[in-house]
Amino acid sequence: MPLIEDIVARHDTLARWRRDIHAHPELGFEERRTSDFVAEKLRAFGVEVHRGIGKTGVVGVLREGNETSSVGLRADMDALPITEANTFPHRSNHEGCMHACGHDGHTVMLLGAAEYLAATRNFRGQVVFIFQPAEEGIGGARAMVEDGLFQQFPCDRLFGMHNAPGMPVGRFGAVPGTVTAAGAYFDIEIAGVGGHGAFPHTAVDPVVIGAELALALQSIVARNVRPTETAVVSVTQIHAGDAYNVIPATARLAGTTRAFSMDVMELVEARTRELADGIARAHGATAEVDFRPTYESVVNDPVAARLAAEVCDELVGSGNVRRRLPAGTGSEDFSYMLNEVPGCYVILGNGDSTPVHNPEYDFNDAAIPYGASFFASVAEKALAVGGGTTRG
Repeated sequence: MPLIEDIVARHDTLARWRRDIHAHPELGFEERRTSDFVAEKLRAFGVEVHRGIGKTGVVGVLREGNETSSVGLRADMDALPITEANTFPHRSNHEGCMHACGHDGHTVMLLGAAEYLAATRNFRGQVVFIFQPAEEGIGGARAMVEDGLFQQFPCDRLFGMHNAPGMPVGRFGAVPGTVTAAGAYFDIEIAGVGGHGAFPHTAVDPVVIGAELALALQSIVARNVRPTETAVVSVTQIHAGDAYNVIPATARLAGTTRAFSMDVMELVEARTRELADGIARAHGATAEVDFRPTYESVVNDPVAARLAAEVCDELVGSGNVRRRLPAGTGSEDFSYMLNEVPGCYVILGNGDSTPVHNPEYDFNDAAIPYGASFFASVAEKALAVGGGTTRG
């Protein structure tokens, strides 16, 4: 079953745009060049452009006919604070920043859909193209919602997408229910007593406390969370000291927690605070915990998921569309948007690439026509000529 021929014919151009964005990554709420790039392309297509929603967010609006039905299509634009290890010509030009999650590909797939829909206009109603900043843990979706995204641009259904390394190109996942976990970040500041490295008995060593605490935190999931539940606690940073012969006065641990239930998340938070306080006190130190829930779980609306799966069937055949997938422990702030508008978060095969958030990751350009065709087709199907949005 075919992809959209007009989009396939633009593959080389879309891949060139994707590599340009990859070479110029920008962190969350700093996507100025990327936002300018997106806005310039949308205007060239004849799409109405709105800037500054969620700081660096961009919204494009395309209307056809007098119908009031509306569908939203969302892509994220930000990069990660990672030093790229790739050596290809389009590697990051910005040291310490790279597109390690494929948001460059997501952005270009939505641009490809916008170009096609603006040219063909085979729909009735309004398509809202949402280019979101700051997905990577700092609340870009929430910022857009709080800026009145859906008050200004009402949507009956909303669709987003993320690439999946390890899933073959040309495969999709469109499932009802929970897709991703809720997420939280934590910082733990340990205050001990500094001293000479040769005289540890005169100090209260926060490094030893931090090491003990990092291991103890792993007991939360193993010994406090029900075996039938799922949670993740990962200490990803330990900072302390600057000299070989000095016991520092302070140490800091930081990391992330994931869970599919906010009750479990609250349990993890409570045990994190108890362990930090108890272990620090046992050594004569103190600990302060800053535990920050960032995302809720992404939960797909069953009607929107069915519509998305039907579109994928038409594009690649039902044998290449997975309607049942285990929920992933990654988090995604698309959840803030789905709390406002029913929709579906679709999974797109990225082939045999390295995992996301890896310094050797690169979005697979072969996936671009599939993602762009999905975005365009789901808008056409949701806003079918003579119909309207599919409703449950």
